[in-house]
Amino acid sequence: MSGWLDALGVEHRPIAPSSTPRIVSLVPSITELLCELGLAPWLVGRTGFCVHPADIVRNIPKIGGTKDVNIAKIRKLAPTHLIVNIDENEKSSVDVLAQFVPHVIVTHPLTPRDNLALFRLIGGIFRVEPAAEALCAAFEQEYAALRATPKEPPQTMLYCIWKDPWMTVSRDTYIANMMAEIGWQCWNAPGTTARYPSFEWSDALVQSIDGVLLSSEPYRFTEAHVDALEKQIGKPVQLLDGEMMSWYGSRAIAGLRYLRALGGS
Repeated sequence: MSGWLDALGVEHRPIAPSSTPRIVSLVPSITELLCELGLAPWLVGRTGFCVHPADIVRNIPKIGGTKDVNIAKIRKLAPTHLIVNIDENEKSSVDVLAQFVPHVIVTHPLTPRDNLALFRLIGGIFRVEPAAEALCAAFEQEYAALRATPKEPPQTMLYCIWKDPWMTVSRDTYIANMMAEIGWQCWNAPGTTARYPSFEWSDALVQSIDGVLLSSEPYRFTEAHVDALEKQIGKPVQLLDGEMMSWYGSRAIAGLRYLRALGGS
């Protein structure tokens, strides 16, 4: 293959065999993936939310958050490659960065199996195809095990990512498609096309769902929130590991195992 297509259909050629790229990642889950693929020595910048693997990323300079990157800091790092995500990063910032970063790689996984293309995209561009294929094999093994797990009856679940205001996810998100793997249909906020809509509690909403899922990130829901909400709405409420549900990349392999445990509970 002569090149690799990112989420916008932009073709990226593999780096020259003797080159030393300088990578800035604005996506926490992809920072972890880069390290898993052995590319940490080439990582020169990451966001403050790029926290895995902790022993490696602590030595990589921070360049702000996913939504509020420090463009001046990135410019000083002189990256050759910038990795971003359509949902997680602001297009206006990426457009500015693209003026001086030669290669901007845009990602946008929407289903668990999109991780296979993501592994191969990063592996192909940075010439670590064997490591990428090893991740693909591990993913396929876990996915097959998940598919073979007996499924519970379908349920409509409200997945909450924020409080004050309450916010959820739409059905065309990675999280919703992870939920669907074990028969959880994501409750869809009526009257909006927003991917991460806000909502208000009502009797009609509560009657339309079988339960509520509180994510541990980005809002730090706890068991205390679970107890309070169960008393408020009278429906089952469960606390979930947000990283396992929403992080694509190498963590998605563990995410499939996590789903399998949820589906069998």
